[in-house]
Amino acid sequence: MATEIEKAAERVAKLRAQADKLSGPLADAQAQLEAAQEAEAARRAERAADYDRQFVKNWMERADEAAHSGDDAHARFVEALSAEPWFAAYVEYRAARYRRMHVLTAAQSAQTALGDVVTVPEPRLYDAQILDEIRRAIEQQASALGAQYADELRQAREDHISRKG
Repeated sequence: MATEIEKAAERVAKLRAQADKLSGPLADAQAQLEAAQEAEAARRAERAADYDRQFVKNWMERADEAAHSGDDAHARFVEALSAEPWFAAYVEYRAARYRRMHVLTAAQSAQTALGDVVTVPEPRLYDAQILDEIRRAIEQQASALGAQYADELRQAREDHISRKG
């Protein structure tokens, strides 16, 4: 029995010596890894700061470019909109309102030029209601599409939780 204990103790001592022998290089490797990670984090922080400095220097040009990036699309939109028959009819309807406004203004000027008391009412131009109707239709449809997307997100989450996805 004592021999078994001695053999086991010798084996433990050998393994302990091997572990001590390897623990130095392991500690060195761990220190090198930590140093490399810290150095990379420092490089990333410096690159981030450099990017931020550059961005701050030219944000106005970028904002101006972004603001005008939709100019061509807006021109295409107006062109396409102008080609729509319903839009042309609405423009014609609104033009009649402007014509009335010009008649009232001219009548006021004529009364003033003649020295008469101005009895012509002030011209009023009412906001176009069609814009509100279009906005409401857009919001209704967009809300429905958003709700559909929310359902898809919930389902994806449920599939993930259930390990289906």
